[in-house]
Amino acid sequence: MARLKTRYNEEIRPALIQRFGYSSPMQAPRIEKITLNMGVGDAKQDSKVLDAATEQLATITGQKPNVRRARKSIAAFGRWWRLTMLRPST
Repeated sequence: MARLKTRYNEEIRPALIQRFGYSSPMQAPRIEKITLNMGVGDAKQDSKVLDAATEQLATITGQKPNVRRARKSIAAFGRWWRLTMLRPST
C-alpha cells in the first residue's frame, strides 16, 4: 500500500487542492484505510475456488488475505425483513 499512498500524496492530492481551490493542504481528503471484500459463494462446494480467490487478493494487495467464513447464512434475511418490517401494524 505504500505505492498507492505515495502516489496519492505526490500526484492526486495536489491536483485536488488545485482543482477545488483549497487554501490549506489539510482541507484535502486523506486516505486512512483501504478495505477489500470478496464474496465467494461457490467456496462451499469447491475449496479450490477459495484458494484461487485468496491468491488473487494476495496478488492485488501484496498481503495475505484474512479469510473469514460466515457463521450463519443471510439468504433468508430479505424474506424475514419483508415479513417483519413491512407487515401492517395492528
